[in-house]
This record gives sequence, structure tokens and C-alpha cells, in this order.
Amino acid sequence: MPNNILIIDDEKAIRKTLGEILSYEGYTMDEASDGEEALKRFKEKTYDVVLCDIKMPKMDGMEFLEKAREANPDVPVIMISGHGTIETAVEAVKKGAYDYISKPPDLNRLLITIRNAMDKTSLVTETKVLKRKVSKVQDMIGESAPIKKIKETIEKVGPTEARVLVTGENGVGKELVARWLHEKSARSTGPIVEVNCAAIPSELIESELFGHEKGSFTSAIKQRIGKFEQASGGTLFLDEIGDMSLSAQAKVLRALQEGKITRVGADKDISVDVRVVAATNKDLLKEVEEKNFRLDLYHRLGVILIHVPSLNDRRDDIPLLADKFLEDICADYGIAKKAIDKDAIECLKAYNWTGNIRELRNVVERLIILSGKTITKEDVQGNVINIADGRASCYNFFIRKCFGQTLQILTGCLPCKVGNNV
Repeated sequence: MPNNILIIDDEKAIRKTLGEILSYEGYTMDEASDGEEALKRFKEKTYDVVLCDIKMPKMDGMEFLEKAREANPDVPVIMISGHGTIETAVEAVKKGAYDYISKPPDLNRLLITIRNAMDKTSLVTETKVLKRKVSKVQDMIGESAPIKKIKETIEKVGPTEARVLVTGENGVGKELVARWLHEKSARSTGPIVEVNCAAIPSELIESELFGHEKGSFTSAIKQRIGKFEQASGGTLFLDEIGDMSLSAQAKVLRALQEGKITRVGADKDISVDVRVVAATNKDLLKEVEEKNFRLDLYHRLGVILIHVPSLNDRRDDIPLLADKFLEDICADYGIAKKAIDKDAIECLKAYNWTGNIRELRNVVERLIILSGKTITKEDVQGNVINIADGRASCYNFFIRKCFGQTLQILTGCLPCKVGNNV
């Protein structure tokens, strides 16, 4: 349960009294004797509730309230004063105060107000997390030339029925492109159904895509509706299409040509109305040359081609992406958004992002957990670059040992046994 409270009052006796009462109730406190000291603490640490006097030296309570709302508007600030009037209370509430309590405060009212304020903090955090989870599509972050071109293409192609083939390395955001194509289409009110062709065994892919009838094979204990039928009226996203078996490719080609499918074990055609968006990290033309992919299917799928660049090819977008991940992850953790300094950003821009955007998000989450209030260059070097260098050194050592001395393979030479840096 969150229980961090900041008490701001220029009278030491009042701070001590409030601290003793709240400590007895199980809360943890920090104290500040004026608004300037309080604002510094507020920006350095996450609080769930602030108790603030109005009349104070250097910076009064009203000024602190305004600056605190600018820094983090989600933290409830309860104003406490022995010199206040109705007008003062109204002004404080208008400026964003959660409540106003006169001195000397009624103990029961104070504790109830603090408890309600903490409930509000929890609800605000939960609401933000839930809104992100139920939002239809995440934003496409980036202002680099390749990303601008992709956004322009989506605006043009989205409203059409054209099939789209999205290419790019793993982790670059191909699924996000597919979802935005669906969002911009007339089918946006319909479903978008995703199939990861690489994750489904070749003997089951036809059943997954087209469905099957009861008894059509040993484990078919009941009828199954395939992804093509599920996506009817919407969009079918075929991810990793380059890993689909040739027999399934032939049936997908027929479905695209005729708008009909046949369930496994059935002899009746079923009409389907789907828009297909496919994605792959492979060079499909090379796969065609190697007889792993049908040329006619490639041309059917690739009416519009969209290539999503790797993160290494759009390094100027890293500050925007890192900032977005900082905001989202800190909100999920229920903490104030951490800052990241320019030198740390430059380190991230210089890093070799083999895992692309997916790796960047993981790195930002790691830095949030392991770093202080501000993420520094040293944090990146210690928690990202050194770890990557250690893994690379361990891997190189493993290659030399295992392939230079074959006998060691037989004695259990594994990467995890080579060193402690993996």
C-alpha cells in the first residue's frame, strides 16, 4: 500500500506532531520547512500525499501548489492553515488542492482525508494503465524521414482495400503498421485477427487459418472456425508469412483470388470478406528463388510494399521513443516519470540495436528499475553497454573454446558455463 507523505510547515512543533500521528498510523514521512525545500524534495521523490501550510517563508503554500501541479498533477495536495478564510480555501481548491483543512486540524477528519486522497492516487494510476491497455492502437512514434514516409503511406493506403506486405527486421514494429492500416480503413469497426505463421506447426497451419470439421483428423473433436472466418468483415494480419508451408500458401492464394475458403475435412466453400496484411522479416524474393515461397502469392500479397527500417537506421527517433517508454513504464509502476540526461541519450543513440524497438523498451525498463531519479550516461554504460560487451566477450570465448577444441563440447561446454556475464 502506498504511504509516502510530505509534510510542509514552517513550525517545527506542528511537523513533529503530525509526523508522530501519521507514523503511528503506519505512514512514512518527509518534512520541509518552506516551499523551496519542499519543491526540491517533491521533484526528487515520489509522494502519495502532500500536507502543505499556506503561510511560509521563501515560497508560500499557494506558489508551491502551482509548481507541484506543474511537476506532477496526479499527487493530491492537502492545504492546512490557521490563518485561512473561506476565500483562501476556495482559491486553493481552484488551483488544484485536493482539500483544505483549518488549524488545529481535527484528527479524524485529517486521517480520513489522507486515506481518501491516497485512494484517489491509486485510482488515477489504475485508470491510466487501463486506458493504455484498452486503447485501440499505440501511437507510431518518430519524426525521421522513413517514419514520416510510412505514416504518409498508411494515410493513403489505409482507406483502400489494397493488400499490403510489410517487411523489416524482428522488433521494428511491423504489427503496429498493420494495426494502423486497419484503424485507417473502413473496416476499423470490424475485427483485426493476427496469425503468427512461424509459431504454428506446419501440420496445423491450415486448420488454424481455414478451420476444420469435427472428425476431420484424430484430435478434431469439434468443429473449429478458422482465422479467415473470424476476420471476415475486418483485417487478417499474417505475421511471418515467409515461414508458411507451401501447401498452406496454395490455399491462401486461392482464398485471396476467389474470396472463398474450405475447412479441413469439408467439401463446402465458405465466402469470406477479409483484407489481408502480411509481414515478414525474410527476403521473399530470395525465398522464391530457393523454392520456399510462391511467386504468385508474393505478387498477390505485395500490392503495396511498406518497409519498416531498423532502429539503427532511424537513430534520431530514439529520444522520442525513450521518452514515450519512460512515461508508459513509470505510469505502469505507479511512480513519477524519471528524467534522462542528454549524455545518456547520446549513449543510447550510439548503441547497436540488434533487437530494435523491442530491445529499446526493455533497456528503458531496466534503466528505470536500476537508476535513480535521473538516468545518466553512467547508468547506460553500466547497465546496458557493459552487459552487452560482456555477453559478446563470453560468446566469442565460447566459440573459440567449443569449436577450437571439439572435445570440450562433449564435456558440456555451454555458454552459461563459460563466465558469469551471461
